[in-house]
Amino acid sequence: MAVKLKVNKDVCIGCGACVGAFPDAFTFDNDGKAECIKEVDKADEVKANCPVSAISE
Repeated sequence: MAVKLKVNKDVCIGCGACVGAFPDAFTFDNDGKAECIKEVDKADEVKANCPVSAISE
């Protein structure tokens, strides 16, 4: 099931791991933090890819 994930901007360090691994679903906002722009099917994989655990459902 596809879900739109949330990025905790207070935790995100803008490393780009999510943007690099899932460029269709993530981009950077004006502050250099990641933001989810599309629903993803592999939510567990996406969340595990974040080194600071800033991504959640």
